Amino acid sequence: METTPAIQDYLGAIYDLTGGDKPVIGARLARHMHVSAPSITEALRRMQREGYIRLAGRKEIRLTAKGRGIAETMARRHRLLERWLTDVLGLDWGRAHDEAHRLEHALSPVVEERLAQLLGMPTTCPHGNPIPGMAVPKNHHPVPLSQTAAGQELMVERITEEAEADRQLLHFLWESGIRPGARLAVSEIAPYAGTISVVLEGRTVTMGLAASGKIWVYDPSALSPLRPAARGPAAPRAVP
Repeated sequence: METTPAIQDYLGAIYDLTGGDKPVIGARLARHMHVSAPSITEALRRMQREGYIRLAGRKEIRLTAKGRGIAETMARRHRLLERWLTDVLGLDWGRAHDEAHRLEHALSPVVEERLAQLLGMPTTCPHGNPIPGMAVPKNHHPVPLSQTAAGQELMVERITEEAEADRQLLHFLWESGIRPGARLAVSEIAPYAGTISVVLEGRTVTMGLAASGKIWVYDPSALSPLRPAARGPAAPRAVP
């Protein structure tokens, strides 16, 4: 049975959300895909019936081997296309994401492989997320920026794919220069205001704590993995 583009989109979205630090549930998937709760419920039932997903405790959505194979293929195509659209054609993150979504369903395995070769077999998409089927990039054991402490000097490893669901956030990060490889210093965390401020290339950038949770960072000078700061009071398989 061939998967439809709609099912491919759902599986790809589930795969993307597993890159965060929260379980994938229906409500989160609905927000990410900008669809209604009834539509998500119906899609989940179909995918479960056809063997693409299973529901674990507390209704957590998990991909089966069958579903993961398709999801990884869609993620690979999408991330390769984003790399091509940004690195070669010069599109910004928002436009590259939209164009990649339009093109990924039409990409054949042959063109997919040639594209990977053309790009030099990249290991990550422009946001720093691993491309399935490529060499595994070095894991620096990053944590969300929202879980760091004031005074830490950090490097951005990746922007989660979940951030792409918010076009304003994606544009803000692009314009602010917050991207993989960028160095920043946490200058202030204000839980009472729900914000965090960082210094990047001499500029202070302030954002919401929720948004900063989608930016994963690590300490480039640390030999051991970066651990979240204590929170206290304010101070591939081919798809037919």
